[in-house]
Amino acid sequence: MPNSPTDGRAKGKIHYICTKIYDPMLEGILFDMDGVLVNNTQAHVRAFAIFCERHGVTGWRDKLATAYGMGNDDIMRRILPSELIRKQGIQQLGEEKEAIYRAIYAPEIRPVAGLTELLHALRTRGLLCAVGSSGPKANVDFVLEACGIADCFDACICGDRVSRCKPDPEIYLKACEKLGIDPKEAYAVEDSYNGIRSAFSAGMKPLMVP
Repeated sequence: MPNSPTDGRAKGKIHYICTKIYDPMLEGILFDMDGVLVNNTQAHVRAFAIFCERHGVTGWRDKLATAYGMGNDDIMRRILPSELIRKQGIQQLGEEKEAIYRAIYAPEIRPVAGLTELLHALRTRGLLCAVGSSGPKANVDFVLEACGIADCFDACICGDRVSRCKPDPEIYLKACEKLGIDPKEAYAVEDSYNGIRSAFSAGMKPLMVP
């Protein structure tokens, strides 16, 4: 997402998180990636516009609006004609779209304002942190490395490493298992309805950032 319109909202997100984390039973905080660690929603939309125009797909915007937080395969099945998926394969189509996204977003990527300070503060407090994203590993690695925050996380579960993406709880359950913590003693920071459903179903305390 372009920088200037999002700076204020980004600061609001981090402030909101900081006001919610003082829980004596808290063991860990799990973060969604898209729209939470980075303001990249519009970069994804721009990538879909290029991708769908390339393949002659129309009417995709309204369908995409209901799919935020879901995994690539589920999104592709929702917005693409079944004939296109049959001919080219859902994995190949997904990789093509994500390559467009990464090329678009690379020149402008940065963490949301205050994120790095928050992550270091959480580590100082001895809290475990993880990423739980429906995005593919290539996208997660791209964001964490470009933003210089990969070392801030103790675990990372990606959408192409599970059998069911959000709103299913599998991503968050596996992340908590990898951290060695009870989901009941963890927060999940989310910005989508599907992500909130996933965290709630996992038994976690979901935080919906503005």
